[in-house]
Amino acid sequence: MDVMESIKKQIEDNTVILFMKGSPNAPQCGFSMKASQAVMACGHRFAYVDVLSNPEIRANLPKYANWPTFPQLWVNGELVGGCDIITEMSESGELKPLIDAAAPAEEAGE
Repeated sequence: MDVMESIKKQIEDNTVILFMKGSPNAPQCGFSMKASQAVMACGHRFAYVDVLSNPEIRANLPKYANWPTFPQLWVNGELVGGCDIITEMSESGELKPLIDAAAPAEEAGE
């Protein structure tokens, strides 16, 4: 499977996925820290990919997404955005309902 197929599969297989630098519990940049904290505050499990330990994904996801920076939050196969958008949505109250709507389908299958 080439890297573009792998990215596509990760996005399709996880209703909520955050591509970030580091992990939610050990972010490796301030933007990834803010984004992961906002997503964690929604109270649902979510997938993440550490782009620092996956250099092929780090190099190719910006092309796949047509979005140049990390982190990137994807919900139901759609790019939500990066740190600024995630933070703004969290502060305005838009992020939790979006993740709430996506998460039950995944959690029901556990």
